[in-house]
Amino acid sequence: MGIVAVDLFITLDGVYQAPGGPEEDPSNHFEYGGWQAPYFDDESGAVIGAGIDRLDALLLGRKTYDIFADYWPKHTDMPIGAKFDEVPKFVASRTLTDPSWARTTVVTDIAAEIPTIKERFEEIHVIGSGALARSLLAADLVDRLNLYLYPIVFGNGKRLFDEGTVPAAFALAQQPIAFPKGAVSLVYERAGVPVTGIQIDE
Repeated sequence: MGIVAVDLFITLDGVYQAPGGPEEDPSNHFEYGGWQAPYFDDESGAVIGAGIDRLDALLLGRKTYDIFADYWPKHTDMPIGAKFDEVPKFVASRTLTDPSWARTTVVTDIAAEIPTIKERFEEIHVIGSGALARSLLAADLVDRLNLYLYPIVFGNGKRLFDEGTVPAAFALAQQPIAFPKGAVSLVYERAGVPVTGIQIDE
């Protein structure tokens, strides 16, 4: 049985919206798009790239899929583009019927279909796709969180953990990695339910 790993860039206050550029996702009047680049360095790029090298299937939400499908097929000469080109891709959508990106399958019911996909692949990565990540968390289908935490806060924007989040516990799967410009890589694996109701003795 494989795993579903969510790879997400988030701020200290949990915002995942529009890290890649000003026009990536300005919905709900979000004015801070393009916040990742000032903190990007070779070291973080290497860790992100190593994570992509490990995946053998890609699972995306519709918005991220459209962005990727427009960009990466034109850049198969790059390592990431070549990787994305060769692996099977799954897109969660109830409206897409004829995906243009080669080796793409549409997933219309994540709760029913993801367990079957996990039987076929070792590491299925969700990259970006915050809304899909939240749906997967709500359905308890996330096995690993690969979070890249950036030292910035906005006070508004789409958050990974917000109202409606299902209580869950995670265990640190590897030592955090701090990058030169201030971002941190955090890897957590699902670890049952939170332990609560315990009084800390003075």
